Amino acid sequence: MACLVPNPARFRPWLLPVLLALWPAMAETDERHFRLSAPEALLESGLLGYILPRFSLKTGVRIEILPEGAEAEAALGTKAGRAVFVGAGATWRLGLADDHPGAARFADWLGSEIGQRTITSYEVAGGAPFALPETEEAGATGPVIEGDAAEGQRVARAQCGRCHLIGPDRRGGIGSTPSFPVLRTLGDWDARFQRFYALNPHPAFTQVPGVTAPFADHLPPAIAPIEVTPAQIEAILAYVAGLAPADLGAPIQVQ
Repeated sequence: MACLVPNPARFRPWLLPVLLALWPAMAETDERHFRLSAPEALLESGLLGYILPRFSLKTGVRIEILPEGAEAEAALGTKAGRAVFVGAGATWRLGLADDHPGAARFADWLGSEIGQRTITSYEVAGGAPFALPETEEAGATGPVIEGDAAEGQRVARAQCGRCHLIGPDRRGGIGSTPSFPVLRTLGDWDARFQRFYALNPHPAFTQVPGVTAPFADHLPPAIAPIEVTPAQIEAILAYVAGLAPADLGAPIQVQ
């Protein structure tokens, strides 16, 4: 029978620096878990205890609640970030500390129809203490985009079309990737397109000259890389701004 006890004689000293070098990658934040800081007043309202389990059940992303001011990937407060709901005497805003995929998915969910219905369906003593915020004036007219939409369509078809369906003509794309019209339905679509190169899985194969770092020699892209300039990203934004958001149909009615 083979011995299962490690043999000290077979230990190689050179393994230690290798393991230490790999440690940051092994300790990388789980994409399906992130930390959310929130003030005590919001926790005591009961809203988070109502909406967070529903988000996690829908997406499989777990959220760890931390006190206000603690280091976290996302924060709910009254000063910084996008307004997501109103109640308990304040307008509550969600701020994202980085591009953590789970936190970004939570932000998308809060802005979606199902997320908003979840917020407004929360009741206390027969009343709904939380409502949706009014559209802020700063964003009422939409983002200011100066790119060339025709150029954006050309670049998008050439660079993005191998994964995404670009327009309503059903050309290109693969089934597991959201189309541009579907992405256009998101409340923060413009921010997502502006920084797409920093959102997974794009950093592994995308280069923006003057913005992104070169690929590491030991981590070459697994597919033919995409290279776009900041001006081309602005052009893609102009093209997507002119797309009609996809009609996702009426929400499912549960009896």
